[in-house]
Amino acid sequence: MKPKKSEIVRSWAAQQSLMSLFTTTITQAEILYGIALLPAGKRREELSQAAQLMFSEDFARRVLPFDQAAAVAFANIASQRRHKGNPICQADAQIAAICYTHAATIATRNFSDFERCSISIINPWEVSSR
Repeated sequence: MKPKKSEIVRSWAAQQSLMSLFTTTITQAEILYGIALLPAGKRREELSQAAQLMFSEDFARRVLPFDQAAAVAFANIASQRRHKGNPICQADAQIAAICYTHAATIATRNFSDFERCSISIINPWEVSSR
C-alpha cells in the first residue's frame, strides 16, 4: 500500500498471473488495523479507500478465509514451532495455515517468520524462492 513500491516487487508481480495472486483475511485485518491506528486525516482516508478498492476489486474473490481446515493447520503449525523452541505469532501462524490448506506459496519479505511451517516461501524483494 506504499505509494512507491519496490521496482523489484512490481516486476515480480507483473510476471505473475493475476488470478494466481491471493491474499488472506488475516492480512486484510492487519492492513485495516494498521490504517485504523493512523491519526484521522487525509492520509488515513486515502489509505482506507485504497485498501477498500484493493480487497473488493484487485483481490475480488481471492481473499482466502481462515476456516476450519486452517484452524486445524494453525494448531499443528503453532504447536510444532513452540515445541521446537521457535514460536510463531498468532497472525503469522494463521496466514501460514491458510497457505498450507490451499497449497499456496507465500510471498513475503519476512522469510524467517514462515520457515518451518511446511509451506513454500518466496521473497519478491530478492526474487529468489526457497
